[in-house]
Amino acid sequence: MKKLWMALALWGALAAQLHAQWKPVEGRISTQWSEQVNPDKVLSEYPRPIMERTEWKNLNGLWDYAIIEKGKHSPSVFDGKILVPFAVESSLSGVAKTVGAEKELVYRRSFDVPSSWKGKKVLLHFGAVDWKTDVWVNDVKVGSHTGGFTPFSFDITEALQGKNNTLLVKVWDPTDKGYQPRGKQVSRPEGIWYTPVTGIWQTVWLEPVSESYIQDLRITPDIDNSLLSLKALVKDATSKDLVEVKVFDGQQLVAQGKSINGECVQVAMPENTKLWSPESPFLYTLKVSLKQNGKLVDEVSSYAAMRKYSSKRDANGIVRLELNNKPLFQFGPLDQGWWPDGLYTAPTDEALLYDIQKTKDFGFNMIRKHIKVEPARWYTYCDKLGIIVWQDMPSGDRNPEWQNRKYFEGTEMKRSAESEACYRKEWKEIMDALYSYPCIGTWIPFNEAWGQFKTPEIVEWTKQYDPTRLVNPASGGNHYTCGDMLDLHNYPAPELYLYDAQRATVLGEYGGIGWVVQGHIWEPDRNWGYIQFNSSKEVTDEYVKYAEKLYDLIPRGFSAAVYTQTTDVEVEVNGLMTYDRKVIKLDEKRVREINRKLCESLNK
Repeated sequence: MKKLWMALALWGALAAQLHAQWKPVEGRISTQWSEQVNPDKVLSEYPRPIMERTEWKNLNGLWDYAIIEKGKHSPSVFDGKILVPFAVESSLSGVAKTVGAEKELVYRRSFDVPSSWKGKKVLLHFGAVDWKTDVWVNDVKVGSHTGGFTPFSFDITEALQGKNNTLLVKVWDPTDKGYQPRGKQVSRPEGIWYTPVTGIWQTVWLEPVSESYIQDLRITPDIDNSLLSLKALVKDATSKDLVEVKVFDGQQLVAQGKSINGECVQVAMPENTKLWSPESPFLYTLKVSLKQNGKLVDEVSSYAAMRKYSSKRDANGIVRLELNNKPLFQFGPLDQGWWPDGLYTAPTDEALLYDIQKTKDFGFNMIRKHIKVEPARWYTYCDKLGIIVWQDMPSGDRNPEWQNRKYFEGTEMKRSAESEACYRKEWKEIMDALYSYPCIGTWIPFNEAWGQFKTPEIVEWTKQYDPTRLVNPASGGNHYTCGDMLDLHNYPAPELYLYDAQRATVLGEYGGIGWVVQGHIWEPDRNWGYIQFNSSKEVTDEYVKYAEKLYDLIPRGFSAAVYTQTTDVEVEVNGLMTYDRKVIKLDEKRVREINRKLCESLNK
């Protein structure tokens, strides 16, 4: 008992020391979850629920950091401590400093490898790092990566030296001084443009695997033929590999299938297959096993949904979006996914879930994820709650020549070869990373002509690469007769000013009803919305008025709509909630009633 008390006292002293080394930088509003952030247990949930193994080690927490001149050697003395995985510019990082294109951010930490992992390969995973990343383990270069929104990993086995190891990460991010996809980050935030996000902003973790192991899963449902297809990408695949998939409804095994020679496993689903929808978001549990000569060498847990996204002309000749071969009016908010305390990163997993749950509570059935990609757990929550996701490609390469130009239909940006290659690489990586999530219903390669180029070619490639989803070519951008939708933007009220008889016509953005809630704003002035009011009732009345107008436009041709937006973001005050999520601005009951009316408008 005495040893137990001594151990508890030691742990308490260590925890106190960690807290003393870190605290959020004050000066801005914050969410209620900021107070729950614990530096010795930050974002401790398993980071990849779509493909889960039992063993792993979280490397989030306090790391050393330094900001150095670009191209210089890593420092021997560091500037202080940073809380990973919060971007260096954020309050929760404990730093809140700007790096800029002329400098680099360097991280360092020590780690040990559990003795139970002996004889295994060890993978080092990064959820996302913005933008160019170089990694060393024990002074051995283990890998590099470019891209600010997708996961990547390195096999670090040969660089390990016993239990005590040192990890060093160097990051360069030019923000709006480069051609890379960056979403809404700018060097000088204002209006609809926000604070830069540099460096690690998702979980860093270790995972032991066998010599041959499952690298990725590509899961494809086919409700028309009652088939579930699963392609397992196997590292160091051999002709001896056998992949086995078992499908469970709760604890009951309902279907299974096997394949060899790298073939896709095709599982015949039962006749009474349960379909996924916003009203009934049923998920099947999967066990995927890799066997060699009858011996189990790897096994992961996953999940899948039987659902289908398509479009079809209705009895009145209007092309409608369909879910599971039935028309569905898809309606949801524009969701930026920004946080006053964590910027790109939600303070806690509970916070990450909160915005999705409130979207469901408001009566929406869809979210347009606006020029940002979220952590894997965000998409799993959408899968579980029944929220369809329209996924934007984060825009980039907004050079001054393009930014100051007035655009007309048919006019596009000319990207450099380097810029175009970067776009194509990162768009493919985003699609690969998100392919297996049932919630993803629509891909959006471009937003409002921001960096739009070679639209028909990009759209055709997107549709061929993933024929199971719809493609919205350019939400509110230059309009080409390709893809599955014509997407209009109109602020503040809905207007049907163009119509496409061959594709679905959707309202990709409207609304933007603003209200400054004192005590819950990013800055004391400079706040704006597309239209502003002074009370919850006024904002709610205007919201309902727009929704009723939208309802009347559905028989005339609208098949989906997106309201701007889920929350206030920095100086934008047009959210359904304040930026700190502490005030719901509108009458939730009235909003839910009219939203449900819209979502159910085609279910007749």
